[in-house]
Amino acid sequence: MTGPQLFIFCLLGIVFAMLVWGRVRYDLVAFAALIVAVIGGVVPAEHAFEGFGHEAVVIIALVLIASRAMINSGAVELIAQYVVDAGRSLSNHIGIMSVAGAALSAIINNVAALVILMTLDMETAKKAGRSVSLSLMPLSFATILGGMVTMIGTPPNIVIAQFRDRALGEPFSMFDFSPVGLVCAIAGIVFVAGVGWRLIPQRLAPQKNGEAESGLFVTEAGFPGDSEWVGKTPRDLVEKADEFDVAVLGLVRRGKRLPGFAFGEEIRKSDRLVVEGDPKSIEAFVGGAKLEIAVKPKEDGLIGRSMTLSEAIVPPTARAIGRSAMDMRLLERRGVTLIGVSRQGKRFRERVRNLTIQPGDVLLLLGPENRVADAIDWMGAMALADRSHAVIQRSKALLAIGIFAAAIAASVVGFVTLPIALAAAVALYALFNIVGAREVYEAVEWPVIVLLGSLIPLGLALEDTGGTALIANSIVAQTSFLPAWAILAVLMVVTMTLSDFLNNVATALIAAPIAVGIAQSIGVSPDPFLMGVAVAASCAFLTPIGHKNNTIIMGPGGYHFGDYWRMGLPLELLIIAVSVPAILFFWPL
Repeated sequence: MTGPQLFIFCLLGIVFAMLVWGRVRYDLVAFAALIVAVIGGVVPAEHAFEGFGHEAVVIIALVLIASRAMINSGAVELIAQYVVDAGRSLSNHIGIMSVAGAALSAIINNVAALVILMTLDMETAKKAGRSVSLSLMPLSFATILGGMVTMIGTPPNIVIAQFRDRALGEPFSMFDFSPVGLVCAIAGIVFVAGVGWRLIPQRLAPQKNGEAESGLFVTEAGFPGDSEWVGKTPRDLVEKADEFDVAVLGLVRRGKRLPGFAFGEEIRKSDRLVVEGDPKSIEAFVGGAKLEIAVKPKEDGLIGRSMTLSEAIVPPTARAIGRSAMDMRLLERRGVTLIGVSRQGKRFRERVRNLTIQPGDVLLLLGPENRVADAIDWMGAMALADRSHAVIQRSKALLAIGIFAAAIAASVVGFVTLPIALAAAVALYALFNIVGAREVYEAVEWPVIVLLGSLIPLGLALEDTGGTALIANSIVAQTSFLPAWAILAVLMVVTMTLSDFLNNVATALIAAPIAVGIAQSIGVSPDPFLMGVAVAASCAFLTPIGHKNNTIIMGPGGYHFGDYWRMGLPLELLIIAVSVPAILFFWPL
């Protein structure tokens, strides 16, 4: 072993140990290792930061922004009406949610897919009176499985595709991962929905619907001219409202609340529906019932600005005390609408815009983010941290889907490369304000970008010093008595084990050159070995640290570190069993 090889092996060993330890952020560990490698001479200084311009890094960042656009436009919300039903059996619910999660993960990033569906799953568990710990882990695993179906579904696929371009002269295309990915996803989902969820311990007690009733707002919603509810009664809306945990309180007609709940009154086009709920539920109900915010701020410019819902508390010294939104001319002067007020669970007879504001009230304000912030300051209120909610632009759902589909099609037919196609899609999302200027930056997971940009030069250094060839020859020497398919299985087991304790991107970066080295040593095609690394690096099911999706669900599901292997171990064995023959069938040696 040469000096440079010993240096890079020791450095990567320290990096792996630090990542497993988890006390220092993984992006800082990777960036520090890059600097040490440059000082140590194994990474040339002029190439130190080339990883940040690598196509894999660019694609991952752009996919995350496109995922945010799909959420903002309501394109994903269309799934909710088909997957959420508290009356289904748990097994059927897990099966349907898993299929939805896998399908969504194939189109957008699998982390974004989980975040979207996790809220729906938790709401369904509450309505059904069952523990969410029984369904969150299957959903997480399903989104991981679905991400393997396309190149953009999960970062390891992007890394492997771009590595193939450098190693073999041509990258994997968007759907080269689909045949093997579909086999793994189908087998995994059948196991998760049929057997796997029964192996999970129930960590959280069932939460019954209606337990958490604090922070509810009273607000109004209008009926558009073509609304299906015109001519019906508020009673007809009660069932729909229950789906979104919203209560119907009555009607406003000609500026006055009708007596009681007015459940028997026929709804007119000019009426306003009075409802009560938390901000997210109200916003989802307005969209689901195809209603509209009663008085919305005017949009500026040709394409308008994205709207946000923000909560602010009124202190005793606020300028707004003793005044109503009408008195302050909040909409005319500030371009912001007061759409709801929460006052310690109290229900009001007055209209929201005529309600006299009191100390301790929590106001729900709608408008462009900067205007809402200005209005809160002007009123003397205090914005509540982490209590802003993006307003879904449902009218732009088809536009968002069309832009994304066009970008993928342009890439598949070879009109432009995938990074250029996704960059054009992101530019259009920004132009049409589906993703705001600030969200373009907020959507990107910068720690992952720093990790990837730092580890790419380290991976190249490992290869340039002959380290990957040394590892590959060692594996071949230890498995020389085995057939090629068995060596592939061994490589996948090693990669999968590493991925359970390391970041899956880091695992893919290190394992990819080793896979090519093994294939060249035994004289077979590198493609099945690269595909094996892509599958194995994605399948981190034994721990909560191997994949970000598993980390995300740990708190909401009440899981312990040792809970994951109960369903994860048999699932990983199943993936090895079905993926090896699938890889050899679609990618012959």
